[in-house]
Amino acid sequence: MTTPRPFGRALCAMITPFTTTGTLDLDGARELAGRLVAEGCDGLVLNGTTGESPTTTDAEKTALVRAVCEEVGDRAFVVAGVGSADTRHTVALAREAEQAGADGLLVVTPYYSRPPQAAVEAHFLRVADATGLPLMLYDIPGRTGTRIEPATLLALAAHPRVVAVKDCAYDLLGSSLAIARTSLAYYSGCEELNLPLYAVGGAGYVSTVAGVAPRQMRAVLDAYDSGARAEAVRLNQLTLPLVESMMASGLPGTVTAKALLDGLGLPAGPVREPLLPAGRETADGLLATYGELLHAARG
Repeated sequence: MTTPRPFGRALCAMITPFTTTGTLDLDGARELAGRLVAEGCDGLVLNGTTGESPTTTDAEKTALVRAVCEEVGDRAFVVAGVGSADTRHTVALAREAEQAGADGLLVVTPYYSRPPQAAVEAHFLRVADATGLPLMLYDIPGRTGTRIEPATLLALAAHPRVVAVKDCAYDLLGSSLAIARTSLAYYSGCEELNLPLYAVGGAGYVSTVAGVAPRQMRAVLDAYDSGARAEAVRLNQLTLPLVESMMASGLPGTVTAKALLDGLGLPAGPVREPLLPAGRETADGLLATYGELLHAARG
């Protein structure tokens, strides 16, 4: 059976670069997007949590999508995060992203209000009907407080524009069953599950760590697809110290990604409050771990 991959395999959850004064850095976004695509990203996911969507304005979100679409052209998919806790606002963001040139939409479950499953389904269907773009549903109950239950996913999969899931539910059995029972493309949103989910029929990943190490994250999937399963395991293990440092250190991935990119001289800039920047010791440790990954990957 062929695994559907509507947005490719290797997607980066991209940060939103800011200038030193905290304004949107569109030149930096273009530079970063071009680098990520050149180093192996099939797609870029903008205006997600890694992109600080809670603290960017609607106008900034639209400007970022337009600039990145102009930069990468048809070399990569651009998926725009449009999720919010308000269905009307989400629909408006979806329409703006479509007009700005996005190839697809990332739509998170409405958060905090904890809607019942009938309301979750209705929310996603309203967004799916609002544009002609394909949707990637974002299932991350640890942040939203609400799971997209299996029965809801099965119902939503019948809509022609609901094509994918960004999976952060930490339920490999549930995800495996959904892959078996639907044509939905499952993208891992948790780096430690990239390879396990891929091995049971997942489409690939949407990764914050890929914003710093795109070649190394993609190499795992390349090895697996070539039939070199032991090599895929080895390469995956090489990434784990950086994954742990960036995603399991107690700091948000946005903070650690920006600290690393800044240390590497790449566009990043400050984070917006309520986030705070990584301290010097943390940033130095991240750079050291990143350097160790590059050294190990070179063999």
